[in-house]
Amino acid sequence: MTTSGGAGKVGAMLFNLPNMLTLSRIVAIPLVVACFWLDRGWAQWLSMALFVAAAVTDWFDGYFARRYHQISRFGRFLDPIADKLLVAAALVMLVDNSTLAGLNVLAALIILAREILVSGLREFLAELRVGLPVSALAKWKTAVQMVAIAALLVGDSAAHWVTQAGIVLIWIAAALTLITGYDYLRTGLRHMAEDTPASGGQK
Repeated sequence: MTTSGGAGKVGAMLFNLPNMLTLSRIVAIPLVVACFWLDRGWAQWLSMALFVAAAVTDWFDGYFARRYHQISRFGRFLDPIADKLLVAAALVMLVDNSTLAGLNVLAALIILAREILVSGLREFLAELRVGLPVSALAKWKTAVQMVAIAALLVGDSAAHWVTQAGIVLIWIAAALTLITGYDYLRTGLRHMAEDTPASGGQK
């Protein structure tokens, strides 16, 4: 009976609406990639549309989780991972096909490095039972970043200015990434400074 009850809880956790929306972002990644690499103009538009749809679920899963009181540990764990996988896959594609080339690759590296940094900080602070809430500026960074990637995914299937606008926006996102990354790092360093190692332990 215990096993059956546990399986029921796991099923309810996986298949509540907010978590299904989060999982849909991960499922969308191979579809975005596949469409992007098809040698058809409409496929790049479809790749962009799938990316935008996946990005929008990031707002809806949080809304429904709060609206229907379905916030779960699994959802809090999976949500940032789904976001980072989606963004990382898109940026790697854009660099590989030279949409982001030369100095513009640095913008992608800044964004990816920040995501790794924040993930490490969250893991560290979780051990101290300290939360790392998302700031308002970080939300703006995410919004600008998603719009930039969407514009760049269309590539040469759209007017030239769309790609140029995407490059400008990706640099704005990179600048916001540096600012918010520094804020998060400062929070993490403050808690690290409060940690006094035991005698003979690691420093």
